[in-house]
Amino acid sequence: MTVADRQRPRTKPPEIRREELMDAAQRLFLEKGFAATSVAEIVEAADVAKGTFYLHFQTKDDVLAGLKIRFIEQFCQKVDAANAAAATGSWMYRFDVWMETCVFGYLDAVPLHDLVFQQFHPAKRGMKRANPIVTRLTSFLLEGRDAGAFSFVDARLTAVMLFNAMHGAVDDCLADGPSVDRQKLAGTVTDFCRRAVSS
Repeated sequence: MTVADRQRPRTKPPEIRREELMDAAQRLFLEKGFAATSVAEIVEAADVAKGTFYLHFQTKDDVLAGLKIRFIEQFCQKVDAANAAAATGSWMYRFDVWMETCVFGYLDAVPLHDLVFQQFHPAKRGMKRANPIVTRLTSFLLEGRDAGAFSFVDARLTAVMLFNAMHGAVDDCLADGPSVDRQKLAGTVTDFCRRAVSS
């Protein structure tokens, strides 16, 4: 038995093993592509037995679905943290922080975003409608309107349009190449979004 073998824990909690499998799969999917990556490669990269993979996932598609959920959760955590940090500011300042965080969060994770959302098609519109960022933004807009800071007709549709405007602006800039003026883009997005909810 080698020193490495003695130091390697024989067992880990299931949630840690699952995260390790997802981390390994994410690296491989981003390096090689989803279709070109095999379960055997994921297992080898995670340094686990093949049976361990099937304790957590049935297929590669299940891993991709898990990565999508994790991506959304982490994105929401960034938005929630930024919103909490800006809580003492004015409503418009907090709104700017909201939109800037979404812009920067997207730019920071473009390859992973494109990977986990590659499977979307019109038949999955119900999943898209359940977007937790839109849900959070809807609540934020309603709170701001109650405080007299925002004006709009329909909170959810406004949140949907703002989210898609942000998403579309980032996509359009990325179409010109990976080099994006982040501050200029964020400023343009926040200016547009402010105008959409100004009283």
